[in-house]
Amino acid sequence: MADIRSYMKEREKRENKQSGYKEKIFKHKLTSVYRILLVIAGAAALIALVIVQYKRHVYTDYDIVSSVARESVNNTVDMRLGNSILTYSRDGAHCTDARGQVAWNQTYQIQDVLVVTSGDTVAIGEYNGRNIYVQNSQQQLGVITTTMPIQGIAVSASGAVTAVLKDTNKTLIRTYNYDGELLAEGEARMNDAGYPAAICLSPSGELSCVAYIYLDAGVIKTHLAFYNLSKVGDNYPDQMIGSDSYTDLIPYIQFMNNNTFFAVGDGCLRIYTGSHQPSLEAGHMYAEEVQSVFYNEEYVGLMFRSDDSDYLYRLDVYNTAAQKVNSFYYNIEYTDVFFDRDNIVVYNETDCVITTMDKIEKFHGSFSKSVRLMLPGNSAYRYILVTESSIDTIQLK
Repeated sequence: MADIRSYMKEREKRENKQSGYKEKIFKHKLTSVYRILLVIAGAAALIALVIVQYKRHVYTDYDIVSSVARESVNNTVDMRLGNSILTYSRDGAHCTDARGQVAWNQTYQIQDVLVVTSGDTVAIGEYNGRNIYVQNSQQQLGVITTTMPIQGIAVSASGAVTAVLKDTNKTLIRTYNYDGELLAEGEARMNDAGYPAAICLSPSGELSCVAYIYLDAGVIKTHLAFYNLSKVGDNYPDQMIGSDSYTDLIPYIQFMNNNTFFAVGDGCLRIYTGSHQPSLEAGHMYAEEVQSVFYNEEYVGLMFRSDDSDYLYRLDVYNTAAQKVNSFYYNIEYTDVFFDRDNIVVYNETDCVITTMDKIEKFHGSFSKSVRLMLPGNSAYRYILVTESSIDTIQLK
């Protein structure tokens, strides 16, 4: 019996000792967890503080990070082609990157130049001419030769080109691959469908839209016709997969991406969605006259004369659901506007205003040189300025 009691006491001591060890280990682990959580919370707070300060930081000047010389010829136009610079005139065109390297050079003789872009692809033609030159920012892709005079063109990022061609008593609408292969063909008569006043292609080249203007009892109306140029469209007459008619004039149509299309009319912005058969998603009414239209894959910006006497212009920005994101007021005459990440950049030859989508003015300043073109750079608040004599990469500070 004594041995049993002794054994039980020893066992109880061992269990108490082990329990104490376990409790100490548990407390140690708990302390470690608390420390880790404290470090994580501190790091999160620091990151949040940095983000808040970054979002609210206002830039007052810029540094020129790099600069390369360029020669500018009279009567040339500079425009953005992806992240490169397209320079064109009546005598030819060439594409240059931010380092001043020429990717290609195209010579031609054109009196009335037609230039359209999609992403980093451009099509250059001549009004009433017969040739269309197709290039992207890396290389020349091909030349399309038509059999009838060109009235208008549209291009996709993939290199497909739709051309409006004038025939004797009708208008032909033909879509080509960049090497001249005919992909689709249709026709329009003024007494029937109306005149094709605007055309556009989706980035992939799969979808196209034509805005036909026609008279109905003396009233100008618009008929939007959607075409699917893929195998899906083969199941529909003339590959037309849908249409809408409106009692207002719609002079501007465009694809934001392969799934979203928008149309700007006299008093309404309309958004269509659908990768194979676009349908009306939403619309937004307005009473003022639209001065300019700007867009990217996520937003559409409509520039109006300001309704506030303290400013010259008001920019209303809408998302892909036609919901107004915000209104922005500017007091400078602009030459261009573009969306850069979550910023809006408005500039002219001498001045620039950069604003976030939540209306924080990040930069409002002047350029040290006269700027012909401004492009977004490869990092936040870094931009490329194209001047008469240089291509400057700048970083705001």
